[in-house]
Amino acid sequence: MSQKRDVKLITALLSVAVFWGTTYLAIRIAVQSIPPWYVTGFRQLVASIIMLCWLLYKKQLRWIGWKNLGIQVVFSTLMLIVANGMTTVAEQSLPSGLTSLLSALTPIFVFLGSVLIGIQRASLKGFVGVVIGFSGVAFIFRGGLDDLLHPEYLSGIFYLLIAIIGWTVGTIYTKKLGRKSQSISLDLFYQFSFASLAQLGIALLLHPANNFSNWSANSIAAVVYLGVFGSIVGYFSYHYALKRVTATEVSILSYFNTVIAIFLGWLVLNEAVSYDLLVATFLIILGVFITNHKKENN
Repeated sequence: MSQKRDVKLITALLSVAVFWGTTYLAIRIAVQSIPPWYVTGFRQLVASIIMLCWLLYKKQLRWIGWKNLGIQVVFSTLMLIVANGMTTVAEQSLPSGLTSLLSALTPIFVFLGSVLIGIQRASLKGFVGVVIGFSGVAFIFRGGLDDLLHPEYLSGIFYLLIAIIGWTVGTIYTKKLGRKSQSISLDLFYQFSFASLAQLGIALLLHPANNFSNWSANSIAAVVYLGVFGSIVGYFSYHYALKRVTATEVSILSYFNTVIAIFLGWLVLNEAVSYDLLVATFLIILGVFITNHKKENN
């Protein structure tokens, strides 16, 4: 591999770790003054406009057919509307670091769901990883469940659980479908567009009298950041890296997302980073790694 391509690969890998790691912080800043469904709706709108401009520039914009549209609507509903949307709602009451840490459990849920419906074989290694991962969750709450008695905190956990389930079902659906995209850019455009329309519709229903003048410049900037770097740059960097290194190598690097999110939450928003949270982070990342690690054939 040439030095030039090495630089591109390293840049892509760092982009996956950094931009997806900063997503939780950006969401937390955005929802400080903007209702969550507006945040995620405008985030996808920004992303869809960028994709539209790119497709027009490349002269690749076309109709994808009703069957493919249906597939993209399912993906968009599960991964963007439910998973991304409910994560954004959850961060109204949950710290960004805790949100990223609990979201890191998603691969474990995917493993359990895949085993349950028979598209992946159960293994001792996998279940050891599950036990270790969920022991991290238990470590977070080992001091008691007092926080769950607070309605806002409990609702945040509930919304995040819905988000994790949405991403899990979407991932399993992708695995079961076994379909390779003919054009990632085109599929993303339809996914982002459908999600933005649906989420902005939800926002208007829930907040019909919203005062846009109350939206802070920091929150608006965070929404734009999410659309450009969280949705576009992060996703394309991930797929660029997948074409050049193994999925295991990319996923190992992406585990740094959680560490980055916790660090930035502490640095920028003064979120508490306790000993229990650090131990829980180690256990959850270790559990996810054990569950998903596969030896690659040379």
